[in-house]
Amino acid sequence: MAAFRGPKVWLWRWRRNPLRRRSDVLEVWIMLAAWVFTVLGGVVSGLVTVDAVENSLARDRVESRPVPAQLVEDAPDAGTNGLTGRVVWTKVRWTAADGTLRSGQVRVAAGTSADTPVLVWTDPDGRLVNRPTTVEVARLRAWLIGIFAGAGVAGVPFAAGRLLRGRLERRRMDRWDEEWDRIGPLWGRMTS
Repeated sequence: MAAFRGPKVWLWRWRRNPLRRRSDVLEVWIMLAAWVFTVLGGVVSGLVTVDAVENSLARDRVESRPVPAQLVEDAPDAGTNGLTGRVVWTKVRWTAADGTLRSGQVRVAAGTSADTPVLVWTDPDGRLVNRPTTVEVARLRAWLIGIFAGAGVAGVPFAAGRLLRGRLERRRMDRWDEEWDRIGPLWGRMTS
């Protein structure tokens, strides 16, 4: 059964009160600090992460180059493996910017025949890379990653504040139990 606490009085821990304990003041400062670090840490880390991801994806868009390539071998047929409308990995060959002949594997539609021209994306060194994301997709991806990073960082001071507040509450309850054990038996003597 929960004890009746009476009407809620805002900011009671900040007011002058002879019943206010040091633990009450400590608790309010801990919770204030935890909330400030939770909000500021979450927002700042989220925004920094958004900026870093957007810059990284923008750099990928600038450095990636589309290069024409040709399939070296036939892609597996859709009818033999039940791959209707699927995409499979197949070997391709292209010429890098420095004139060297390169090869690698890319995904193409099942059943595509050899010597079919395809477009691949390479980095400045001529290595295959994924197709760069569009500006809109990059912005969405950056914000989603930023939200998750901010929430993760904000969870640390929030959890620490809740843990400290719980420890203060347990300590306060233990002290009340000790005082009750000391004072409680004296009450029985007053009713004689």
